Amino acid sequence: MINRRTFVKNIGLSSILLTTGAFPLLAREDDVDILKLTILHTNDVHSRIEPFPMDGSKNQGLGGVAKRATLISQIREQEKHVLLLDAGDIFQGTPYFNFFGGELEIKLMSQLGYDAGTIGNHDFDAGVDGLAKQLVHANFPLIVSNYDFSENEMHNKTIPYKIFKKGNIKIGVTGVGIEMAGLVPTALYNKTVYNDPIANAQKWATWLKQDQKCDYVICLSHLGYKYNDSKLSDQVLAANTRDIDLIIGGHTHTFLNKPDRAVNLDGKPVLINQVGWAGIVLGRIDVLFERNSKDTCITCQNLLVS
Repeated sequence: MINRRTFVKNIGLSSILLTTGAFPLLAREDDVDILKLTILHTNDVHSRIEPFPMDGSKNQGLGGVAKRATLISQIREQEKHVLLLDAGDIFQGTPYFNFFGGELEIKLMSQLGYDAGTIGNHDFDAGVDGLAKQLVHANFPLIVSNYDFSENEMHNKTIPYKIFKKGNIKIGVTGVGIEMAGLVPTALYNKTVYNDPIANAQKWATWLKQDQKCDYVICLSHLGYKYNDSKLSDQVLAANTRDIDLIIGGHTHTFLNKPDRAVNLDGKPVLINQVGWAGIVLGRIDVLFERNSKDTCITCQNLLVS
């Protein structure tokens, strides 16, 4: 494993339409000493299976699993190393959830080839037993490090981290969920114990980066991008941890035109990205790893699913 320390430089942060095929890179990605990792991500899809109806609303025609599948397929044809991740709230928002209890959403995510996701508060809307029941259809893990499910049906159905190998690059992924008290009826999360997200994210990020020598560490977060008070958010998480390179967030339905750049406890950059809700936007972050350099180039383009 090549030893790399990451110095993150942001290049060309922008938004492009689904129909835009060109992707300008400011690095020689054909160089044998450079590996390109493409991270695609969603959050708060909320059972939006079909595009928004053509009813004159601002979101008309946007989103939909079929369009997202086409976009993901096109990117996978173009790029060799792709990760597809979700930051929670898969369920609730359309009659598909009311009728099928989340089965359709999980089956479609499996067909789209998601590599991992985390849990949002609305993923408990059919109870922990309802969530556990639907995971039989999942061929991807739910990653969350700060929920203790030992006393309910979700016991042993999540993992605190996963390591992905792309070429000679190791990517560590962990995840954290929001406190459910006040958001979710107690009966629905049924004895789930909420633990400190910062402590648990730090525990696994350090283990992934320092012990397992991962080149890049991602935290899937359903804490929310930021708040006007001291409430725990992705910005607070970034500022109070180390060893996390990228936070992929959810919960606040924040449409970021480009990822936010925060600074961690060591003064190093952490990227935070979130792409709204309902599958309207597909997040895309390309990371170029250089074999014999401390530099890691980042290009970010959030793609409108139109």
